[in-house]
Amino acid sequence: MTTPAKNPENRYVNDLRRLEYGQSQFFGMRGIVVPLGLSVLFLAIVGLLVGRLYSDLGNETLIVVIAAIVGGYMALNIGANDVANNMGPAVGGKVLTVLGAVLIAGICETAGALLAGGDVVSTVSKGIISPESGEISAENFRFLMLAALFAAGLWINLATWLSAPVSTTHSIVGGVLGAGVAASGFGLVDWDTMSLIAASWVISPVFGGAVAAGLLYLIKIKILNVEDRITAAKKWVPILIAVMAAAFTAYMATKGLSKVWKPSSLEIVIASVAAFVIAHWFAKPHIARKIVGRKNIKKDMYGLFDVPLIIGVALLSFAHGANDVANAVGPLAAIVSTLSGADEVASKVDIPIWVMVVGAFGIAIGLALFGPKLIAVVGEKITRLNSPRAYCVALSSAMTVLIASNLGLPVSSTHIAIGAVFGVGFLREYVENPNKRKLRPGHKLNATADDAFDAIAAHRKRRLVRRNFALSIAAAWVVTVPASALLSAIIYWLLQLL
Repeated sequence: MTTPAKNPENRYVNDLRRLEYGQSQFFGMRGIVVPLGLSVLFLAIVGLLVGRLYSDLGNETLIVVIAAIVGGYMALNIGANDVANNMGPAVGGKVLTVLGAVLIAGICETAGALLAGGDVVSTVSKGIISPESGEISAENFRFLMLAALFAAGLWINLATWLSAPVSTTHSIVGGVLGAGVAASGFGLVDWDTMSLIAASWVISPVFGGAVAAGLLYLIKIKILNVEDRITAAKKWVPILIAVMAAAFTAYMATKGLSKVWKPSSLEIVIASVAAFVIAHWFAKPHIARKIVGRKNIKKDMYGLFDVPLIIGVALLSFAHGANDVANAVGPLAAIVSTLSGADEVASKVDIPIWVMVVGAFGIAIGLALFGPKLIAVVGEKITRLNSPRAYCVALSSAMTVLIASNLGLPVSSTHIAIGAVFGVGFLREYVENPNKRKLRPGHKLNATADDAFDAIAAHRKRRLVRRNFALSIAAAWVVTVPASALLSAIIYWLLQLL
């Protein structure tokens, strides 16, 4: 029996379908393969350059190269996960595009890390544990810090893949803690420093939320909820810009320019007051021009906060670079500090410039390659943001991070930013729903089941903060420290077997 001839047209259609499927798979994989390839290229360059820089160390050269690569890997993950907390409000408030946010954050993160990141590095690398007590050798100390870096990077990588904005500070602190306990028991841990860090975890989101809510309440009662909004905006928006300029000047005077200028307290106050006056002088005509042609409605007032918001997120990114670069290169700096030839841990961490460069550029590259995903999560999932709300979140987060960096504490910018977003959301619920208690189901007997479900739906619509998302964030926060500590302990034990 002869088989019927195949229809050539069907064969061509099938070939076209296979080609189309292959193209779709290629373009889908391109969004994963290209960032991964560029990340591997960055880490390879770091390894090669550090290998040439320390080529005369013999066997220790390999340790430094591996530590530099792992430190760069950690920096990439910080950029992918933690920087989203800085740029999320501006993107969620529809003030910046994702591309614009990435460009601004990349520049400011790098500048903050290189200009003002040194003081916090010593806290992360040498404050959590006490190796100078003689309980651990220099070789084991290197393994300890290497395990902490790798474990924290792995955990943050997993969290980013799951779209969970976790704390990179929690991750590295948990990593150092877990490896320290595995190396020499609980006695190696400096529990006084750990208690200060733990206290900052609680204080950070509460303080960030309170400041953000206070700023938004001020904007509402002074600008948005008055009869003559145009006149009020002309008065108050320049003042808000001036306050932000004064805060940024105070931080730069105490931290950012400390290598070339060490001002007294009086000089800092004078510089901040001068910045306030100058910023107010420039902002007043700027706002007067922008407000021309606008109607006396809330929506038309929102655009006046666009420039202050951009300045705020830039300030926040600078502070984040200064504070969180320690999470990437603190342990790396500690490893480098042991390369003195003696079998002991140096009493002070000397931070080479290349270590800071690896952390700064790693954060910027990680943000550009992987950050947009979590930027959208932070900016849109918790509560709806507009320009004034996003401005309050950004400025509150910046102020809290700046204070923490000034004190040398490795606080979590994730907790601060998320706390600020929740502060704004809960204030909206309180101010915009004054009769919310009357809407709660159960306060009155509903005539029918449909009425009961309608009452529940009405109540949920007035909940302007997504509680379910809050629970998932809280769960990720709780798991981060023990998970990174356990991973770090396992990695440390594996390194001991090599």
